[in-house]
Amino acid sequence: MITDVIRAMAKDIFTNFNTYREIDPFIPIVLFLFAALAFAIGTLLVTIIFRPSKPDDIKLSPYECGVEPATPDTRGSYNVRYFLIAVLFIIFDVETIFLFPWAVVFKKIELFGFIEMLIFIVILFVGYFYAWRKGALEWV
Repeated sequence: MITDVIRAMAKDIFTNFNTYREIDPFIPIVLFLFAALAFAIGTLLVTIIFRPSKPDDIKLSPYECGVEPATPDTRGSYNVRYFLIAVLFIIFDVETIFLFPWAVVFKKIELFGFIEMLIFIVILFVGYFYAWRKGALEWV
C-alpha cells in the first residue's frame, strides 16, 4: 500500500520533470549562491569558534598611528571644516573624472561636445569659487 503511494508520487514527479525546462538555466546560479552563502557563513563560524579571545587593557585601548591618543576621551569632536574639505574634494575629484571620457571621444562629438564640456567646466568653477568665497576652503 505504501509502496503504491511512493510509486505514484515518483511517477508524478518524474512525469512533470520535463515541464520545468525553464528552470534548468538557473540551477547553476542557485547552486553558486548557495555555495557562496555556505562559504561566508562557514568562514564566520570557523573564525568565531577557533579565534583566541584574551581581552586585555592594552589590546582594548585606542591606538592612533603608533602614537598614544592625546586625550583619554576618544569621542572628542572635530572641526566640521575637515569633513567639509573632504566632501568638497570628493565632489570636485569625481567631477573632474568626467573629463577623461570626454577627451577620449572629443573628435567624435566635435563642437557640440566641446560646448557641453565648456558649460560643465564653467559650472564646476562657479561651485569652486562659491566654496572659496564662503570660506569653505579655509583650514582654520
